[in-house]
Amino acid sequence: MLDTRRGKEQMNVLLLEGIHESAVKNFKVAGFKNIEISKNAMPEDELAKKIKEVDVLGIRSHTQVPERVLNSANNLLVVGCFCIGTNQVDLNAAMNRGVPVFNGPYSNTRSVAEMVLGEIIMLLRGVPEKNAKAHQGVWVKGASNSYEVRHKKLGIVGYGNIGTQLSYMAESVGMHVYFYDILPKLPHGNAMSVPSLKKLLAECDVITLHVPETPETRNMIGEEQIAAMKPGSILINAARGSVVDINALASALKRGHLAGAAIDVFPDEPKSDNEAFTSPLQQFDNVILTPHIGGNTREAQEHIGEEVSEKLVNFVSYGSTMLAVNFPQVSLFSPPGLHRVLHIHKNIPGVLSAINNVFSENHVNIAGQYLQTNTDIGYVVTDVEKDYSIGALEKLRNAPGTIRMRVIS
Repeated sequence: MLDTRRGKEQMNVLLLEGIHESAVKNFKVAGFKNIEISKNAMPEDELAKKIKEVDVLGIRSHTQVPERVLNSANNLLVVGCFCIGTNQVDLNAAMNRGVPVFNGPYSNTRSVAEMVLGEIIMLLRGVPEKNAKAHQGVWVKGASNSYEVRHKKLGIVGYGNIGTQLSYMAESVGMHVYFYDILPKLPHGNAMSVPSLKKLLAECDVITLHVPETPETRNMIGEEQIAAMKPGSILINAARGSVVDINALASALKRGHLAGAAIDVFPDEPKSDNEAFTSPLQQFDNVILTPHIGGNTREAQEHIGEEVSEKLVNFVSYGSTMLAVNFPQVSLFSPPGLHRVLHIHKNIPGVLSAINNVFSENHVNIAGQYLQTNTDIGYVVTDVEKDYSIGALEKLRNAPGTIRMRVIS
């Protein structure tokens, strides 16, 4: 495929799910004119029709972009997930079509950690249940099942950006922090690594989950794991809805094995605020249910809008793929007075040689060239002088394994 050299003012940007105005501002400053915004997610069938003329797509966690949607895209250059997770996009299908996918892995870290710490304090004090009773006209003033957080053991499952931020914050209020991660991680502060999930579950007063959605994490906290938790402990899930077996959790709460829970993510979530939400956990006064808002602070959304839109602009403007989740990593500025040729191809021998032979045969002078590969694809960025042959660029389509080519003038 040879992309036509359309300017940014001709490209179509589609931003779904109420992405922050900071992203729109970045696109406008960069020269994009056609920006469409929607507060809601878009169903797959509708997106498959809409995406035909979209160059830049921005989504959050609810819009699904499977292979069949990508197959409908004629001009799609890049996808931005304005959130941490990227499981809503078929990353391999996007990569094989030469479409990098970016996300915002750091911008809402503080917001999620703050909410989890607040839930820990509220649940240990029994505030959710007492609050519910007060609304019902019942006065429950006793100290039964009401505890300080100081000296309690916090078990963090997944010691990444959010897990480590929470670790610092929990220590600051006097908690003893333990963590379990499938990868070796350097402990922060006084936190201690635990060798197995089973040991962490059995020893900690509060378990909080901060893992990505993968086949390995699907239902990783099920009936067996909940039964292994310390009696009277608390479970918090601010990770992904597929990580916890909700029915098993409801059963444990009903029989009093757990003192409470806080759930921010669910296996099935409404696509918009207009859809009804139901869960077997709604029957419990000692459970905090929130509508996937761990990262939904004004500060976090503004930062995510800025972070992800900047990555999208840099890719469209310069071909930079640094921090893309499915693409070889190339970070470049744009030298003045040159044209940049972006060539995406299957990672097979002989491609770079074929590309350079085309330039050589057409007397095109190369000012700079950069190649990065992963297991499946290669990404060549070549800066050439203005005096070049259009025919030379056309011939690059015939290089072995070519997936896509684009020219930035």
